[in-house]
Amino acid sequence: MNLSFQPIGFQSVLSVTELNRSARELLEHALPLLWVSGEISNLKQYHSGHWYFSLKDTNAQVRCVMFHHKNQYLNWQPKEGMQVEVHALVTLYEARGEFQLNVENIRRAGLGLLYEAFERLKAKLEHAGLFHPTHKKALPTFPRQIGIITSLNTAALHDVLTTLQRRMPALPVIIYPAPVQGESAAAKIAAAIHLAIKRMECDVLILCRGGGSIEDLWAFNEEIVARAIYACSIPIVTGIGHETDFTIADFVADVRAPTPTGAAQIASPNAQEISNHLRHLGQRMQHAIQRSIERRMQMTDLLTHRLQHPGDRIYHQAKHLHHLQERLLNAYLRYRETLCWKLNELNRRMHTSSPDIPFLFKQQHDMALRLRRAGIHQIQMLENNLQRQQAHLVHLNPQAVLARGYSITYTTDGHIVHNWQQIHAMDDIRITFAKGWAQAKVTETGK
Repeated sequence: MNLSFQPIGFQSVLSVTELNRSARELLEHALPLLWVSGEISNLKQYHSGHWYFSLKDTNAQVRCVMFHHKNQYLNWQPKEGMQVEVHALVTLYEARGEFQLNVENIRRAGLGLLYEAFERLKAKLEHAGLFHPTHKKALPTFPRQIGIITSLNTAALHDVLTTLQRRMPALPVIIYPAPVQGESAAAKIAAAIHLAIKRMECDVLILCRGGGSIEDLWAFNEEIVARAIYACSIPIVTGIGHETDFTIADFVADVRAPTPTGAAQIASPNAQEISNHLRHLGQRMQHAIQRSIERRMQMTDLLTHRLQHPGDRIYHQAKHLHHLQERLLNAYLRYRETLCWKLNELNRRMHTSSPDIPFLFKQQHDMALRLRRAGIHQIQMLENNLQRQQAHLVHLNPQAVLARGYSITYTTDGHIVHNWQQIHAMDDIRITFAKGWAQAKVTETGK
């Protein structure tokens, strides 16, 4: 730790304010936040909420201040003569030139070891799966009997019983007494849980105690209690300490309540709410029955209005059948009259258009002759056309041209020679005649 100090000026003269400010800055920069242990003395708590006290041991003391915005989060009250550990900034109060500690946090002496033990056990049990949500059991909606594990002489038991009496007076309660503080408390709490498991007479258990320091609540941070809660087949609700207090038992339990009263509220149904809900359901059922009766009354009136005397119904049906009979007879008469008219029309048309059979036979014979003559004429025209086309083909046949004394000359690569520029002297050529061919060599070319 570097405590060296360089003077502001060798020859300069400092004011008291400048001296105290330099000393404060030196202390705050040289010494970081640190933990200091000692005994509280001369504790003063002002209306502003700030705390002023001295921290001393057998050989020395130091003044301390803890401002309200720092101490308002503590869940315990420091007292004169209490051994504590403070996390503080070393500084100087410039106005008086007094060396003091500005306290950021304060804890009872020895709590550091307890917190470390708490964190180690918490990490161990979490790694073992005791906190996993899959192991949490659901609370029964309407428990038949509730068990309470706590000390008989605690205010927490009175709060739980009062809450259960207010919420569900008829709900039976069994108390499994166990000390909630002291060296053997953890083993006796675990034994009470095992007894409740063995007897299996409760649907839910409440594990509770009032508020206190971390030492007071330490029985609920023991592994034996955590293992007993984890092995319990009955759902457990914890209500330990105040809302800001958390123990290992809270992490293992199926449900954690902020206070013992909250645990009783979570574990028990509210008779007043159930009564109100049943009353509401009864009113809804009554209204539904009333509406159903009214609908059926209205339907009865409608059916009564539609109901007819059997004689009247038979009379109306007979009248309807008579009407249908008249319609059927009239339709039959109209259909028969239509058929008669159509038959007369066909007879008239047949008499006015009698066919001349001999004339039609003669007409058919003449048309057959004309068709035969036209077919013969068409065939002759096609034969003449075919002969002309054949003559053209013979005339255009290259073989016929060769037969008149002409020949075809090819180069060695098979191309027909059309002019003298395609060949050169000493080239080989092939000459095709009408009959046969000859191989020749060019001796000279020219136009």
